[in-house]
Amino acid sequence: MAGLFKVATEAEEDGGLLSDRIRNALTDEIASGALVAGSALEEQQLADRFGASRTPVREALRQLVVSGLVEVRGRRGVVVARMTPERIMDMFETSAEVEAMCVRLATYRMTPLERSRLIELHEGSRAMVEANDVDAYDAFNRAFHECIYGATHNSFMAEQAQDVRARLSAFRRTQLRQGDRIRKSRDEHDAIMQAIAEGDGETASRRMRAHMLNAAAALRRYIEDRVRPVDGPEPDNF
Repeated sequence: MAGLFKVATEAEEDGGLLSDRIRNALTDEIASGALVAGSALEEQQLADRFGASRTPVREALRQLVVSGLVEVRGRRGVVVARMTPERIMDMFETSAEVEAMCVRLATYRMTPLERSRLIELHEGSRAMVEANDVDAYDAFNRAFHECIYGATHNSFMAEQAQDVRARLSAFRRTQLRQGDRIRKSRDEHDAIMQAIAEGDGETASRRMRAHMLNAAAALRRYIEDRVRPVDGPEPDNF
């Protein structure tokens, strides 16, 4: 019985990892404009493409629905949602303000243990930058920012920050692929960490706001480099 349970658990973990890989691949294609608004995402076709069963595909699509990147449209099934450049920039601007508030409060309220955890996360990201590992850095980046949310000791603010982050997660991930954005992102984190260490919440707040707006600018450059035709109009969904 224990052996069967172990096999089932391993299968579940493998399926979870596969659903994450499928979600990340589709996220990059949607955020970059390779999958345009209105494109249908059919479970069996995706399963064949990724060499998977329909279960991890279904889970990946569920997560994309939650993030707002895709939507369910009756008989058409799951399709890529329409996101205009203006809408995405509005979301980044909102996120920049929320993140700035969070880091300002966190600077004054975090415990020594929370500060130690944040330092540990930041130091661990150095190897990811050197390896240019987008997947690893994206996971770190999420943990880094969530650590700051928790350190506000304001559960409502943390919830709002998480909600906004979830809506932007695909675009926050994709902007890391622009040029040397990963290295710049870590440098910006370093400046934020310095302000936190000095107990300067206002400076940490300003630097966090700039950090988020820099991410938005990197995303725009990434999309423009890959999607916009020469002398042509901008794509409808970035």
